[in-house]
Amino acid sequence: MLTRSRFSTRIWMAGMLLVLPTLAALSLDHAAAAAPARKARFFDVPSQAAEFIGYNRSITLTAAQQKTRDKALSTMAAPCCKKFSMASCCCPCNLAKSVWGLTNVMIVREKAGPAEVQTAVRGWLNFVNARGFQGDACDTAGGCAREFSHDGCGGMDERNLLAAR
Repeated sequence: MLTRSRFSTRIWMAGMLLVLPTLAALSLDHAAAAAPARKARFFDVPSQAAEFIGYNRSITLTAAQQKTRDKALSTMAAPCCKKFSMASCCCPCNLAKSVWGLTNVMIVREKAGPAEVQTAVRGWLNFVNARGFQGDACDTAGGCAREFSHDGCGGMDERNLLAAR
């Protein structure tokens, strides 16, 4: 038979075995939630363009997330048609859809704010065309079919991303 002190010790030990891991898990969750969004990395235009376009199709934003997206992209001119903002662009070309998908994943998975989204989008646009965009591809003959790296939209058909190379 257990004495009162041995029983108390066992209860205390059992409590510690349950409480300490729970507290540790809660602390890690809190720390992970407070961590800043990681910097977007770009390494391959065709595969990442396809990936980002997929995020544009598959990630639905909440109203609050949509406000973040609009705040980030509405102040940026569309690289292929500077008459429009990146939030709306003039048409859903492959370049625009890749930017929108990148934005979606940054907001939803990385919990990025407008400034972080803008940094990621600028990084992506610089990666796909280091010479920069003139902002008139949509008004130039053949501009929509040109590769990103040649100041183009990368085409309109996301199933054919050859133009993204």
